[in-house]
Amino acid sequence: MSLKSLVGVSLDTITPSRETARRLIAAAARQLADARIKTVSPETRFCSAYTAIRTLPMTLGVEARTVVRLDYLRKQRNITEYSGDLVSDADVAECVEQAEALYSFALRWLKANKKDFL
Repeated sequence: MSLKSLVGVSLDTITPSRETARRLIAAAARQLADARIKTVSPETRFCSAYTAIRTLPMTLGVEARTVVRLDYLRKQRNITEYSGDLVSDADVAECVEQAEALYSFALRWLKANKKDFL
């Protein structure tokens, strides 16, 4: 199932706007900051980092191997959120690293393609 097949079913099409982009960038920055706080639980850090990842990697043209890693993290997040399982320090570190990389990628993409959205 593709994202396109979900439009009108469980996803809506939205028109990008400068205001929305700025709010999402700021929200991702806050989530990343929260994910870096080592005095909170690994599960909270992991979920914060994962929330920052939700930046539509397909829209930005992220490499397929990165999408596979992000999907692994999505599955791990679901396990953590819905079963109460603990998350490993390695998965937290990877999630934070992937979130930081995707955030930087999104900023570079916006600078190159939609400067007025920054």
